[in-house]
Formats: sequence, C-alpha cells, structure tokens
Amino acid sequence: MRNFWLMAAHEYGRMVKRRSFLLSTLGIPLLLILVMGGTIFLQLRSQSDLPLGYVDNASVLDTAVDRPEDTLDIIAFNDADTARAALEAGDIQGYFVIPANYPQSSAPLDFIYESEFPGNQVVDDFDAFVRANLLADLSPTAQAALVEGANFTLRNADGSREMNRGNWLNIVIPFVAAFFFFFAVMTSNGYLLQVVTDEKENRTIEIMITSMTPEQLIGGKALGLLAVSLTQIAIWGGTVVVGLIVAARFFPMLANVSVPWSYLLLVLAFFLPAFALIAGIMTAIGGAVTEMQQGQQIGGVLNLLFVAPFFFVAVFMTNPSGPLATFMTLFPTTSFLTVALRWGLSSIPLWQIVVSWLLLVATAVFTVWASARIFRTGMLRYGQRLTLRSVVAALRRQPTKGFVHK
Repeated sequence: MRNFWLMAAHEYGRMVKRRSFLLSTLGIPLLLILVMGGTIFLQLRSQSDLPLGYVDNASVLDTAVDRPEDTLDIIAFNDADTARAALEAGDIQGYFVIPANYPQSSAPLDFIYESEFPGNQVVDDFDAFVRANLLADLSPTAQAALVEGANFTLRNADGSREMNRGNWLNIVIPFVAAFFFFFAVMTSNGYLLQVVTDEKENRTIEIMITSMTPEQLIGGKALGLLAVSLTQIAIWGGTVVVGLIVAARFFPMLANVSVPWSYLLLVLAFFLPAFALIAGIMTAIGGAVTEMQQGQQIGGVLNLLFVAPFFFVAVFMTNPSGPLATFMTLFPTTSFLTVALRWGLSSIPLWQIVVSWLLLVATAVFTVWASARIFRTGMLRYGQRLTLRSVVAALRRQPTKGFVHK
C-alpha cells in the first residue's frame, strides 16, 4: 500500500510541474479575470456621478417622489434650450425629453447626450424615476410588484426541486460543470495514455514492476491524475466563486444568487467514478497498443462515448425525461454528463440517479480491474500489440503464448 501512495504522490508532483498543466490550469482563470475585469472597467468608465436632466412637456413628473437612494440625481428644466445649455456646460450628463401627450401616447422618450453614451445606468435610473411617478398613488408593495414583476417559483409536484430568481444558477451551473468535465476528460485522456505508453516505450516499466504490483502501479497513477484533475477543477471553481462575489458588487442581478450545494455534491459523486472509468479505459488501451499514436487514435474515438450528451442537448431541452435521456442517464459512459445537464432542465427521478450511480461505480471498478489485467499481460510485450484473444485471455487469467502470468 505504501508503494501505491508513493506512486500517486510521484505522478501528481510530476504532472503539476508540467508547463502544459500550468498553462491549462492557470490560463482559464486568468482569461476569466481579464474578461470580468474588462467588463467591470468598461462599466465603471461609462458611469458618471453627474445628474440627469429632463424636460417634462406633459407635466407628469415630480423630482420630490420617493425613489432608491443609489440612483443619480435628477434635475427638471423648463425647456430644451436650458437643458441643452446645462449639458454643454458639463452640469449634467444628458437630459430626457418627455412628449406632451405622455403617457397616453406610445411615443418614445428622447435622450440627448454628448458624443459618448454615458451608459445603461442613466436609462435604468430615469426609468425607475418615471415608474415611481406614475405609480405614486399606489402602496409600496403594489409599486414593487408592478416595477419588478411577479416573482415566480417553479416547483415540481413532489417538492424536491425549486427554482426562482435567487437560484437561476441551477440552469447555468449544469452547463459549466459539463464543460469542466469535458475539459478534464480531454486533458486527462492524454495524460493517462502517455504515462503508460511512455514507460513501455522507454522500458522503465521493467524496473518499476520489480517493486510493486501492476495494480499498485496503475492505481497510483490513476489516483495521482485524479488529484491533478481535482486540483484544476478546484482552482477553476474557486475563481468562479470569487468572481461571482466580486461581480455581485457591480451587477445587482448577482447579489441574491444562491449556490446549489446539493447539485455540486451530486456532480462530485458522479465525477469520481466517471474519472476512474476513464482511467481504466485509457490504461487498458495503453497496455494493449505499442505506440502513443495508436492509443490516441483509439482514445479519440472512445471519447465520443463520454461527450455524446453534448450532441443531444437540444433533445434534453425539449424532452428532458424522454426515453433517450433516461437511457443516457443509465448508460455508464454518458451518465455523468447526462445527469449534469438534465438537473438544470427537469427533475430526475431518484431511482434513476441511484441506479445510474451504482452502474457507473460497478463499471468503473470492473474497468480498473480489467485494465490492470490487460496491462499485466502487455507491459513487457514491446512492439507487439495485444489481440482481442489475448485481452480475453488476460481477463480470464489464462496465460498467453510467450508470456507467463505471476
């Protein structure tokens, strides 16, 4: 068991020091930070503390009406010429012109500004000001209901799923989690295949196998690479969480977002056996082929078995509980992504989640066991590709010609 943990630690340390790992792991957070920082910078740059002006030709607005404290100051002008002079003098950042027949007419309100549009805040603040005036005779509760609209809560019949304005991330996070898994699969497949084929090609496997069993060797490498993928996901997830916290200070729509912890735990529960399944498949391929290129070709085809749910997103959105969605939920290679995507679109029956997870775990355990058997048979067969008959013989513990099992 000590050799198992030493191999896992060695593989983890070797991978995290690679330039490709650092670029892929830190590149995405840096890109996210740059995009978010640029968005916030542009928003702050477009904002100004200068007041807004308006010319009320319909005599329906009053600056004394109650409105949110964080909105811009609003100044009334008697005519457009006076407002224009204040704009040119830099006293206001723009002014609105209210038509004479407002609000009976559907004519739009004109906004006059200098060469650069000051930003959406001016429109939002003045819109709130106009609504407050038109609804001044109603109670605060009625005003809020008309201004903000009805706050709908979508709840399934058994009460297990609920969605409203505060947890809209339930729709977004499934696609983010699916993307992370897809990226982890793409990067880990190459790592898992390389660590097996490289040591077969440079013949260091002969030395390593004298101090540990094939199960310890493969299991340690898989655990080390799993830790590498979890490190990547933890860094990416931490960046997203910090980004949401920072962005909530500048974007009000993010202020009341709640994190769906139950969904994140479900994703983690499926991710671990799904990764083990991938590790077993890639190890088996690496043990059966003679060159890295051959393994990459086979692994590229098998990748489709894991990312297939992406091709049926439209079907999941239109019929998330249909026969195809149910089948892909239960099928081991597609279960993780299917569950991740269906969670944000519908309510998944508990029996499907339980059966899907059990099938995935059982398949992952069998695949890891089988990969160790295949690797044991093919580890010393330099330049000789294992045939299907040799693979079956290895799984049945039957010695093959030219190689004796220990």
